[in-house]
This record gives sequence, structure tokens and C-alpha cells, in this order.
Amino acid sequence: MRTDRRRRQWRQWRQCQRIVDQLVLPDPFDVHDFIRALARTRGRPIELVAVPSQFDVPCGVLVTTDRADYIVYAHDTTPLHQQHILLHEAAHVICGHYERASAPPATAHVLLPDLPPALVRRVLSRSVYTEPQEQEAELVASLILTRVAQLARTGPAVPERSQLRTLFGQPRGRESARDRGRANG
Repeated sequence: MRTDRRRRQWRQWRQCQRIVDQLVLPDPFDVHDFIRALARTRGRPIELVAVPSQFDVPCGVLVTTDRADYIVYAHDTTPLHQQHILLHEAAHVICGHYERASAPPATAHVLLPDLPPALVRRVLSRSVYTEPQEQEAELVASLILTRVAQLARTGPAVPERSQLRTLFGQPRGRESARDRGRANG
């Protein structure tokens, strides 16, 4: 039984790796550029909707309508977390999960109150990580980030402190007292 589970996981990982290997990633990587390119490739708009975090609502949701796809994401989190949320929801698009999803209009209405519920065809949200679609989307998002990190290694071996601070939410140009002390000697 354990062997069957490992085989399924291995097959899923190989399938996700094949998907990610076929993706064209912008260089340098920018998640917004990546999603714009994904929309162009599909010939269908993907609109990003930044919303404040809510305790009882997932941090990322894919809403599909007849006109466009909407990736709703929490804007009041770190840039790294935002990037992962966006990639996770984009992974649902890449993997075709939106074609097989159900549409709970209440979730869509909470996140997109100006969008008439009748227009919403499907809603995918991070709620149950044991579902195969959620596992696949999470794995694809992680593999994209792994590939981005590997591509970045062709540049400087270690990111500059300012890049790391920006990645984790501290704006560029704002050094801590400890960093200034190290720079001065």
C-alpha cells in the first residue's frame, strides 16, 4: 500500500516536472510577466485582483468566468508569499484544473463583490491540500520556483543583501543598523 502511494507520488512529480520543463520563464523572472505571457499563450485574459487577507477566506483563489480568469490573492503578505500564491493559482490554469472545478458562488462573491455570481463558472481555492488538484498545483508552483532559482544561479552565486531584503518584504534602500555596521567595518 505504501509502495502504491509512493508510485503515485513519483508519477505525479514526473508529470509536474514535464509540465514545468515546457514552460517559458521570463529572465529575469517576474511572476506578473509570467502570468501575462500565460494569458497571451492561452488567448484568454488573466486578471490579478489584490485583496486584503481575510481570516476565513483562502489566500489565493482562481475564479473563471466566460470572459476571463481572475487570480485573487492576498496583497498584505510578503512578496515571496504573494509570488507563491500567484504561481499556485497560475498552476491551476497550466494544469487545466479550471475545466474540472465546481463553482461555489459565495466564495467568489466575498472576494469579487462587483462580479455578478451568474457570470462565475468555476472557483478554485486553496482549502483542502489533500485534493489531487491542490497537490499538483502546489508542486507545479514549487517546481517553477526551483527552476527560477536554478536559472538565477547562472548569475551571482549569492543574492545581494538588498535582493534578499526586498524578497522578504523590506523595501530597497532601507538597511538595518546591523547591516550598516557591517558595511562600515
